[in-house]
Amino acid sequence: MSTSAGESAMQLTVVGCSGSYPGPDSPASCYLVQAEHEGRTWNILMDLGNGALGALHRYVDPLDIDAVFLSHLHADHCIDMTSYYVLRKYHPTGEQEPLPVWGPRRTARRLARAYDLPKKPGMREEFVFHRLRPEEEPVEVGPFTVTPYAVDHPVEAYAFRVQVGDRVLAYSGDTGPCAGFDQVAAEADLLLAEASFVSSEENPPSLHLTGAEVGETATRAGAARVVLTHVPPWHDPFDALAEAKATYDGPLELASAGAVYDV
Repeated sequence: MSTSAGESAMQLTVVGCSGSYPGPDSPASCYLVQAEHEGRTWNILMDLGNGALGALHRYVDPLDIDAVFLSHLHADHCIDMTSYYVLRKYHPTGEQEPLPVWGPRRTARRLARAYDLPKKPGMREEFVFHRLRPEEEPVEVGPFTVTPYAVDHPVEAYAFRVQVGDRVLAYSGDTGPCAGFDQVAAEADLLLAEASFVSSEENPPSLHLTGAEVGETATRAGAARVVLTHVPPWHDPFDALAEAKATYDGPLELASAGAVYDV
């Protein structure tokens, strides 16, 4: 980390932010969150979409990740877990400790199928899979408290509220407007929110957010700062930014690969 714990509780690095598939300037969704605790830097990942594992090497040794949180099992949020399996299984430094992975129901089975592995053991020798359960206690990893919130998407999907001390990073995952997104955004120090849709289109329900909807939620929830992400390559991201500016008057910007935010 480039900052000390006295300057910020945690640091967010955008590894990939392209929506729906990798774009010309960024891999698909992947966010590295780091914090100092007990004399070392702790590292967690939120999502690991197409092309993200290669880019991750620029920011951290992939073997130094402490946990992975998968918001849902669409390829642009999880498919590079198959490459991460290869890295951890065959790395020349030898056998690695199994890495904790939190995700939706049947994450282990889905990833094994994606790499054409048998269900048993699948990837269970490289990863320890846990199901996200919003109704239970938040997940504790080192200094991080991660609380999942069920959100509105065609598959089982979650937003994440990451807390270190009294600082809060909120990540929407993929969602349409819903109560879970409102809850995760409440008084967040930084709200990282997808803005895949533009308001001028006929948008299907229960799928994604517009920039305007992100801004409305951020205003209602009292989020201190907003970063828009997951804009597909077929849209102009500045359209999403303009929409959000019309409904939110706080600090606001577009995510870009390699951007770093102190939280």
